[in-house]
Amino acid sequence: METTNLTNNFIIAMPSLVDDNFNHTVTYICEHNENGSFGIVINRITDVTLNEVILQMEIAPGDSSEHNKFIYHGGPVQQERGFILHSPQGEWSSSLKINERMALTTSRDIVEAIAHDKGPKQSIIALGYAGWSPGQLEQELADNTWLNCPADEQIIFDIPAEKRWQAAADLLGIDLQLLSNDAGHA
Repeated sequence: METTNLTNNFIIAMPSLVDDNFNHTVTYICEHNENGSFGIVINRITDVTLNEVILQMEIAPGDSSEHNKFIYHGGPVQQERGFILHSPQGEWSSSLKINERMALTTSRDIVEAIAHDKGPKQSIIALGYAGWSPGQLEQELADNTWLNCPADEQIIFDIPAEKRWQAAADLLGIDLQLLSNDAGHA
């Protein structure tokens, strides 16, 4: 069975998905291949600020305007680890280039750069990620747990987090408020 590569796609939680980790979420898929999938939830803000992360990592604070920026809950896996989803400018120690416009970095050097206003033009910082074993995400899509569509960087970086779930569904022309939580039976 041939599968579609979902890298650089959004998966949008259906209203019926009640799992606390993914209820009303939009996840940006960073990698999808025969080994499984992983992504970053882009619409769940924590109460942790970049300043708190910088202090915990013992990084000199610098004079960045980003210090009060809130950190995202990127998913339930490795929640103690930071993941920076960003526009790809810059050379960082540990980066995954997703495409020409997006990259994911996990190294300390990008956090130091952001703390000193020398980081990428656009970024979101998340703790943790979402992961699926081989075939798991495909099965969840087949089970109507998620909608999927090509990602739009404007939704990631320009739309307020609380509006991203519906904004991503708007790419498909779907009003999530009109979808029922109940399955129909004929």
